[in-house]
Amino acid sequence: MSDEQKKIVPIDYTHRDFQSIKEDLLEIAERFYPDNFQDFSEASFGALMLDAVAYVGDQLSFYLDYNVNESFLDTAYQQNNVLRHGRVLGYKHPGRASTYGKVALYVLVPASSTAVGPDSDYIPILKRGTRLSSTGGLNFILIENVDFDNPKNSVVVAKVDSTTGAPTHFAIKAYGNVVSGQFGTEQFTVGAYERFKKIKLSSPNITEIISVFDKEGNEYFEVDYLAQDMVFKEISNTNFKNDNVPSIVKPYLVSRKFVVQRDSRSAYLQFGNGKSGETNVVANPQSVALDIFGKDYVTSTTFDPTKLTKNENYGIVPSNTTLTVNYRMTNPSNSNIAVGTLTSVSNARVDFKDRTKLVTSKAQAIVESFEVINEEPIVGDVSNISTDEMKMRIFDTFPTQNRAVTQADYENLTYRMPAKFGSIKRCSVQKDPDSLKRNLNMYVISEDQFGKLTKTNSTIKNNLKIWLNHYRMINDTVDILDPFILNLGIEFSVKASAGVDKYSLLDSCIKALSKKYATTFYIGEHFYISDIYQELKNVRGVLDVVKVKLVNKSGTGYSGVELSINNNLSPDGSYLIIPKNVILEIKYPSVDIKGKVS
Repeated sequence: MSDEQKKIVPIDYTHRDFQSIKEDLLEIAERFYPDNFQDFSEASFGALMLDAVAYVGDQLSFYLDYNVNESFLDTAYQQNNVLRHGRVLGYKHPGRASTYGKVALYVLVPASSTAVGPDSDYIPILKRGTRLSSTGGLNFILIENVDFDNPKNSVVVAKVDSTTGAPTHFAIKAYGNVVSGQFGTEQFTVGAYERFKKIKLSSPNITEIISVFDKEGNEYFEVDYLAQDMVFKEISNTNFKNDNVPSIVKPYLVSRKFVVQRDSRSAYLQFGNGKSGETNVVANPQSVALDIFGKDYVTSTTFDPTKLTKNENYGIVPSNTTLTVNYRMTNPSNSNIAVGTLTSVSNARVDFKDRTKLVTSKAQAIVESFEVINEEPIVGDVSNISTDEMKMRIFDTFPTQNRAVTQADYENLTYRMPAKFGSIKRCSVQKDPDSLKRNLNMYVISEDQFGKLTKTNSTIKNNLKIWLNHYRMINDTVDILDPFILNLGIEFSVKASAGVDKYSLLDSCIKALSKKYATTFYIGEHFYISDIYQELKNVRGVLDVVKVKLVNKSGTGYSGVELSINNNLSPDGSYLIIPKNVILEIKYPSVDIKGKVS
């Protein structure tokens, strides 16, 4: 039989794993090189060559699959790559979230000459930027000036003269809002002009850029996108005492600007491409006109197109200078704290009406007398979101287009609120069934210091209200409400396979369910009992799942909300129907999940 009559067996190029590549190579060697290679035992040189080539092929296939997968948002796995895809679709990663809360502040002020009240000259103003500390070493910053001379403040006698009984000092109580973290500063030496220069900040957990200045005193402003040329500056209101408005907002055109970009670990300052001092950036039509017959002058016949790339539309890039960047970074660990744990004023920034009238020793004693306590927990969403959850937020961002029309738009904008304003763990927007207009009920929930669900405090709600007001439809009204937290327990009974240790099997079942329900539920998300059966069946050693039961958990540490399990089961009993204003939580898995093995 001639060579042309031989059957040609095609090579299967879809084989990409080590074993299949090795088998294909062995088949090729046996078919085409039967006289050269005959020994393919495990210890032979031929087997070594086949293993080496198959290994290289397997590695190349892996990296090929990896690169292709990371090129698309649907299949990307690395968080930094997901964020890159998100930036293309308009998603801005908020970074690590801050926590906000309200604190009670106390100060000791000397009595006036008549001893009927505190001396008004010594009543201080605790300025924003004052640093506070918790018992666990977490840092917080006062975000507003607290005037202790406000008539709404509580004033009580603190010290009296032991001889006359007349008051010598009064204690004044006031309230202020705080945010987690502390301030930091970095300086960067910038060289020659560079288009779209990017600077990496070395400190982790940066949530807010306070200011950026160069050594010439020029200020660079943070914008949402480099084409934006107007920002709103906050200016102190000199008429604050009369109209009770602390600041005035004024529009301000900026040519020096930057955007903040983030990856999973770091923050970057991204500048534009404008060159300071560059003149005639855009060509003058008269200087590049055609040389027409009859003209008594000669026009310029050269034009440098690179000048167009140096225009100031995207902002002036700093060059040959030193940048000073002031920022706020949040705590590296969980910033949620319980009631009564914020107790120390670490660095008080104090001002008085007229320091020239004061005795220095008395003024210093007032500064040292400040005390603080948080009467309510300081909470927010401080857990990092998963890659899958980030993808869902990116997909929701693109159709939102920076406006809130649908219920999904409102939810997406809530999750996109900048980290410096706080963060929400879960959000659900529902149309108010009792309203004849476009009234929406927004349910939001946060986490406490242990990662358990708790009500969102008023400070974060107020920030959220202001944030949404920029995007909502003019005829929409939004009520920000607290959902009910429903604590459930799981009771199950399984049958063990022969020879399986029952105590170890029970522990494995509880661990499997605890891992299954470690992720926080969504507000109004139904609870599928069938998932429990499936999860228990997958535990090695379980022969059959006999029974699964849901129970309400109540008592100390639980929310106290109960739901009739039997009346809210689906017709087939496969899932528990949850109202739209309720969120489920298995609060203490080691206690709330109980089982029996037979």
